[in-house]
Order: sequence, then structure tokens, then C-alpha cells
Amino acid sequence: MNSTPQQFTASEINPLQSLDEWEDDVLRRYPDPDAIATAKAKEAYRNYDAPARDTVAEFYRLNHQYQTYDFVQQKSADYLRFGRKVMPVWDAFDFLNQLVDDSDPDTDLDQFQHLLQTSEAIRRDGHPDWMVLVGLMHDMGKVLCLFGEPQWAVVGDTFPVGCAYSDKVVYPEYFSLNPDFTNPKYNTELGVYAKGCGLRHVTMSWGHDEYVYHMLKDYIPEEGQYMLRYHSFYAWHREGQYGHLLDDHDRKMEKWVNLFNPYDLYSKNPTPPVWQELEPYYRDLIKRYLPDTLRF
Repeated sequence: MNSTPQQFTASEINPLQSLDEWEDDVLRRYPDPDAIATAKAKEAYRNYDAPARDTVAEFYRLNHQYQTYDFVQQKSADYLRFGRKVMPVWDAFDFLNQLVDDSDPDTDLDQFQHLLQTSEAIRRDGHPDWMVLVGLMHDMGKVLCLFGEPQWAVVGDTFPVGCAYSDKVVYPEYFSLNPDFTNPKYNTELGVYAKGCGLRHVTMSWGHDEYVYHMLKDYIPEEGQYMLRYHSFYAWHREGQYGHLLDDHDRKMEKWVNLFNPYDLYSKNPTPPVWQELEPYYRDLIKRYLPDTLRF
């Protein structure tokens, strides 16, 4: 990428108290049944003693201001070359564990243990092995933070860029700060897209969902690809927005995205998984689906 990297202040890089704090807002907006949450009721999750709602709002102000169509194109061109690191799959989990955050009130476990809890909840309910793998790998894209990306370019609700923003996207008022908001090329209902073009032809805001989808798309079924790529696209699968961009295939795949989400949001448990008991299954799972090394 030839453009000069943007410079951000500390607050622009890290407006949240926790990398996962945005999930607190998701759970407040979209509470789900308790079936997945075996350790405690859903109301107990993402419960801060003094929730700093202003940090979530600031996070989305930055996200909505800077996630332009051109920004996403630049990040895609840069990161989707996967030229930064090559690691064995198991080393990649150690790399991800550098993101342990003591401010998360739901767990003091490392990232790998959280992923194990997600995948084990999926396995416990008898879903196919490829979906267990999705649970194990779904947060791998958060390594973007270790490459210096600001939080608002790693996590958060996702949305299409290159067309008008839905007012059902969280904190829609901040889109007025985005240059695309007044750009006639991008601010119409369809923008750069054709009606019914299908989400596969739509550019989504940049973050860990998009990154991990491209990392794993060659190794898992399409249902799993939708889970990875669109599980944070709440304006679609929770609010029913952007129907003018969908095709019949998207509507068919939506049920898989909705199936996955509760396992991600409600599987945290203070009891750590017993890795010695789980290791043979997961080593076999990885061997069956993924190459020996992953490119980042």
C-alpha cells in the first residue's frame, strides 16, 4: 500500500476499557436465551461495576468516522496478502494469547481458553465438526491489534460500506462524520452496488470478522464462512436491514449466522477447559481441516 499510514492518538487507538467491551453493548441490545450460558444467567454477562458507556460511544464515533469505502479497500489490499507472518497453527494460538485483557469482567482466561469454551459449547450440542472449528478459530482475526490496528478497525458491529448507512446500525448519528456520508457516489441506497447483488459482492467494514473469513475461507464449508464473516453484521440478521442487497442465497445462509452467535456471546465460563482431556480431539480436528501453517 503506497498511501501514508494514518496517525492516531492513544484514545483513538484504545477508546475501550477492554477489547471486548463492545460486546456489552451487543448483549444489552440483543439478549439471547440462557441455553448456552451454563455458568450464569445471561443478565450477569458483560457486567461492569461501573459500565463506561461513554467509551463504547467513543469507540463507535471513531469506527463510523474512519470506516470509509477507501479505508476498507486499503486495509484489504494490505492485509489480505497475508504477508506479515507464517506460523504453525498452534503457535498462532500462542500469538493470539498476547491479547489477554485483565479488564474483561467475564473471564480471566486467555484467548485460547475462551475459544475452547466457545467450540466446546458447540460440540456439546452436537453440531458438525466444521462448526466446532469455526468456534475455535472465530477470534483469530483479533491479531490485527498485534499488528498495530486501532480497536475500531478490529472489533465492533459491521456494516456495508459504499452505500447509504442504515439508521439501525448502532450509534448511526456518528456516520455524519464519515466523508462517504455526503459523497453522492456512496450515499444512495445502492451506492456502488446493484439491487440483489448478494453479500458476497458487498464490501463490509474492516475488522477481525472480515480478516478471519479470508484466512479460512478455503478450508471450511460456506455455512461456516458466513458465520465468520457476518456474525457481527447485526443490522442484517437482527434488524432486518440491507434487504435490497441480499440475494436468495444470503437469506438461506442467515440461519447459520444466527445459530453461531449465542455460542460466541454466552459461552464464557470461569472454569477453564481441561486441555489435557481435549487435546487429542482438537489436534485431530485441526489436522483434518487446516494446513500445518497459517499465513497472517
